[in-house]
Amino acid sequence: MMQQRILNLSFKQTKEYVYLFAGAFIIAVAFNLFMNDFNIASGGVSGISVIVEDVLHIKPAYTQWGLNILFVLLGFVLLGRQFGLKTIIGTLVLPFFVLLTENWRTITDEPLLAALFGGVGLGLGLGLVFRGQASTGGTDLVAQIIHKYTGLSLGVAILLIDGIVVTTAGVVYGPEQALYAIIALFTTGRTIDLVQVGLGYAKLSFIISDQEEAIREAILHHLDRGVTRLSGYGGYTNQSKSVLLCVVEQKEIARLKELVTRHDPDAFVIVSDTAEVMGEGFRRY
Repeated sequence: MMQQRILNLSFKQTKEYVYLFAGAFIIAVAFNLFMNDFNIASGGVSGISVIVEDVLHIKPAYTQWGLNILFVLLGFVLLGRQFGLKTIIGTLVLPFFVLLTENWRTITDEPLLAALFGGVGLGLGLGLVFRGQASTGGTDLVAQIIHKYTGLSLGVAILLIDGIVVTTAGVVYGPEQALYAIIALFTTGRTIDLVQVGLGYAKLSFIISDQEEAIREAILHHLDRGVTRLSGYGGYTNQSKSVLLCVVEQKEIARLKELVTRHDPDAFVIVSDTAEVMGEGFRRY
């Protein structure tokens, strides 16, 4: 039993490091193929390194190394926290991959395509890094410092830092480049969500009906889906009501509505999207 636990832990750690290195490499490739060649500074340390290279002619990898190390040291001093080994490795290995792929040339001449594909690449890489329970450091540490000493939320702090970088890019390169940077930043965020959550969209439904027992039986035996009975209380009727909660795949929602309507045409049904469902009948843990 103990040996099996050690093997499982070793496999989990190995997988996390694979995610970290693969994600860092994808970020570096996306940066060099799309972002740097088109001077798209979409926030963070990578965006700062784009501007620094153009203004001071310092290679982006060197800027990223310098800033990442500085921010980690500031984190130790001002936040008083111990950083995980994977986070420290991430702050060092990403600039190495940027340096390794710096001569790779872009595959498009269109800055809009570069912003879109660059954003997707950065988001894919960051999503993998996050799945490895790691980080590439950077301005996230600065955001934590701002959060601690000003009271601003982390989200606002990150938005503030990225806004400063994008605004600086607009001053250096012109407003059009700032717009491309915003497009890339938005695409990066959406892609990270996609990598973290996946494509397993499903439908979450709440059903309120006087025929809840018949509907429950139909869902269990005809749709072959689980259903949960919740306790509710009518705000208008002042009467207790059972609320049925059921999660189905998108292709099953029409069948669910048909079953509900068959047993109670007056049932109150709420259907909404849910991005990730884990458990029996859906995605495994």
